[in-house]
Amino acid sequence: MNPTGGAIGRRVDDKPNPEEYLLERILSRANLSETWKQVKANRGAPGVDNMPLNDFMAYAWELLVKSRWAGERVMASISRFLEKKLKLKVNQEKSKVAHTNEITFLGFSFTGAKIRWSDKAFVCFKQRIKELTGRSWGVSMEYRMFKLAEYLRGWMGYFGISELYRPIPELDHWLRHRVRMCYLKQWRYCRTKVRELTKLGTFLRTAISVGLSRKGPWRLSRTLATQSGMTNQWLKDQGLLSIKDLWVKIHYPATAR
Repeated sequence: MNPTGGAIGRRVDDKPNPEEYLLERILSRANLSETWKQVKANRGAPGVDNMPLNDFMAYAWELLVKSRWAGERVMASISRFLEKKLKLKVNQEKSKVAHTNEITFLGFSFTGAKIRWSDKAFVCFKQRIKELTGRSWGVSMEYRMFKLAEYLRGWMGYFGISELYRPIPELDHWLRHRVRMCYLKQWRYCRTKVRELTKLGTFLRTAISVGLSRKGPWRLSRTLATQSGMTNQWLKDQGLLSIKDLWVKIHYPATAR
């Protein structure tokens, strides 16, 4: 992409850019066609990107071209085809030719030559995590961890090419608090909290202070007593995936541990 907008063709003397090749594969006609088949196979149910069948149709008409002139020409051609051939009405208020920085495409947005997940996709991600770590979801922690791992792998498998790293450590921090809250919610009674925390290495006195506290599970999950028992390594051993580790494996596979 160039600073003035749109995608540009590669010169012969340019060095290969793996990220550009990856973006080309994502936006290729074959990949979009395969995605369309998968959405239809799901009977319109949304996947990890929360895109149902009707919304995919709107995305399917978004195209990337090299210049604004080419965009206007393609838009006029598609509009004629939709209105005259398919007898469909084109919503002119929602149809436009715009700089790549001003649009989202298949859940991604663009900043200069960098790709990142869109704000809407990020909001949907956090909302789904809240559902999977909800205190009122009466399932075992083993099943909860399984569903969390399933969703995180799927989401990062799609959105992991995003080059936006800044919010990822904070996301990991927030996710661990959510999971600790779920454990405290299941350890409902004071004696259960004290017993389980002391098993994990928390000092008896601090474990008792957590058990006797009238604070809610969310506030207690942020205390030192809770974090000294349910450490990051212990949560990992229970099956909790790290968003940071998943992102690093995608962008730096040679250095991922």
